[in-house]
Amino acid sequence: MTRRGWLLFLAVGVIWGMPYLLIRIAVATIDPLVIAFGRTLIGSLLLLPVAIHRKALASAFRRWPALVAFTLVEISGPWLLIGHAETRLNSSTTGLLIAMVPLFAAILVAWLGHEKLEPRRIVGLALGFAGVAAIVGLDIDVSNFAAVGALVLATIGYAIGPIIINRRLADAPPIGVVTGSFIVATLLYAPFLPFLWPEHPAAGGIAAVAGLGVICTAVAFVFFFALIAEIGPARATVIAYVNPVVAVMLGVIFLAEPFTFAMAIGFTMVIVGSILATTKRQPA
Repeated sequence: MTRRGWLLFLAVGVIWGMPYLLIRIAVATIDPLVIAFGRTLIGSLLLLPVAIHRKALASAFRRWPALVAFTLVEISGPWLLIGHAETRLNSSTTGLLIAMVPLFAAILVAWLGHEKLEPRRIVGLALGFAGVAAIVGLDIDVSNFAAVGALVLATIGYAIGPIIINRRLADAPPIGVVTGSFIVATLLYAPFLPFLWPEHPAAGGIAAVAGLGVICTAVAFVFFFALIAEIGPARATVIAYVNPVVAVMLGVIFLAEPFTFAMAIGFTMVIVGSILATTKRQPA
């Protein structure tokens, strides 16, 4: 992977490790759907002037079936499904299931014939998943089948989303696709707002939603599209291994959560696994 690829990979991995902490703050006084609406609305408002200036929206909306499909599987669907599951499953179960995104993506890409699953990548994927398990723990609870099913669907959606970008939206301007997707998601959330709007949201919750919208949505998705173009859809999903590392470190720093030896071992496994899973073998 090139230097640009590694910089994008680390940037997206770090940024998408932040929502765990910010959502935990926001959900104390704000419904998860309202949080999701706030994220996409802020993202739309920030990127819309740029997309209009570059005349990128028309090209994205001409591919509206792929745009809507991407929005459903990468934004609207997973955010609602994960929000539902997180209220019923512990963090260890949630973290492990979401960490299956790179595994699903690799299988899908291989099944579609786009890439081969090389032994190096298989080892990297397995090592990264084991590292996530060491970090989040093995307190697994799958008794709530509906919540587990919701997470599995969200995980599959996260695996499919980059493939749609790479195969159906690659020729459209990325800024137009990102902005168009946020607009579609915002419109999908809007009808539910009158029933879920908080009466007394905390200032910290509002600040958390703002951070989610600016950094974890607008900035993150622009970087994510660039990452997919740089290293491909399956390898881009390996950031799902980095996100828990960042989330745990933020919890240690800001929430005084314990840092264990198992976490230290897990961090090393994630780093090595990510390198193996994302680096392409050089031709002989």
